[in-house]
Amino acid sequence: MDTSHVFTQLSPVIQQRLADISISEPTAVQSKVIPELLAGKNLLFQSETGTGKTLAYLLPLIAILEKTENPRRAVRLVICAPTLELASQIRDATKTVTSLKTALLLGGAPVKRQLELLKEKPDIVIGNTARLLELARLKKLKLDGVVAAVFDEVDRLVKKEAVADLTALISLLPKTTQLIGCSATVTKQVHTFFAACESLVVPNEDVLQKRIEHWALYAESRDKIDTLRRLLVAAQPQKALVFTSRADQVENIASKLHYKKISCETLHAKASKQERKAAIDRFRSGKCRILITSDVAARGLDIRDISHIIQMDLPDDADFFVHRAGRTARAGKTGVNIVIGNVTEMRTYSALEKKLGITVFPKEIYNGKICAPES
Repeated sequence: MDTSHVFTQLSPVIQQRLADISISEPTAVQSKVIPELLAGKNLLFQSETGTGKTLAYLLPLIAILEKTENPRRAVRLVICAPTLELASQIRDATKTVTSLKTALLLGGAPVKRQLELLKEKPDIVIGNTARLLELARLKKLKLDGVVAAVFDEVDRLVKKEAVADLTALISLLPKTTQLIGCSATVTKQVHTFFAACESLVVPNEDVLQKRIEHWALYAESRDKIDTLRRLLVAAQPQKALVFTSRADQVENIASKLHYKKISCETLHAKASKQERKAAIDRFRSGKCRILITSDVAARGLDIRDISHIIQMDLPDDADFFVHRAGRTARAGKTGVNIVIGNVTEMRTYSALEKKLGITVFPKEIYNGKICAPES
């Protein structure tokens, strides 16, 4: 199916901005979502990681904003994300396709500075639900002019610990607000919460099965970090993202790698906003090739050219496994997903192999090289 005409529904100015960043054809999710949002529909859409969901909603909503007057200079588009990294990425993507004033409003950052940003009358605000709600309740973020609201990684936003803030924020929006939710995994809870939205599922491109090679590397729990060290030396990854379920293990892994003279950065929820930004910037730029992270901190992280995902444990939830693995093989590329696991985790991995339709290749490190184990 020829989908290239979808961008012609956008303004010539936006089309030129896309050309400037070397985007000439829409992805599958963009082809389906752009016309729906231009038509003003409330939409809940699901698409695999790395398929272009952010531009799928940004492009049509910006097109609508740019062709309509805003005499009151009101906030007209609100975008919620569960992590500061994802919110920052959305802000960066927004800046590449529009000159509309945009404010990033995140918890953990000084409120005073954010109040100054709001005085500049932004068209678009991007942030986490709790901070947006706080500013709205303080009457500093006025929502009466909002025409559209987006909830990215929406499965995280409706979790038990976050759903009250989400409900409260939506209740403050005008009844006419166009509501959009999206994620790589849309749960039954999400469908219930966004029951008033039309649902759109973009058929899988089978990224997990076709573009990611899955390896299993056995190690007893006490030997995992040393196995990671040997793996990194043998694989020499272009960029490796190392996951651990336990936030307190992030620094432990990093310190042991540093002791062995392996340079790495860390990303976890307890780090300050400045520390997290610095770590991501060094990793993104390639100054550091290894980033150790927890699931919460890395959710929605979109960094180009991650060649290897290394999972130091297996999450209880299969969706977390999918989100982890999906940080590689983005934008049509390929990648490797490696689980370093003990006996129990290897059994879990075997079950995931069947459930997700992937093929797992056992590996070992012998004489400094990665190879298939001898039978």
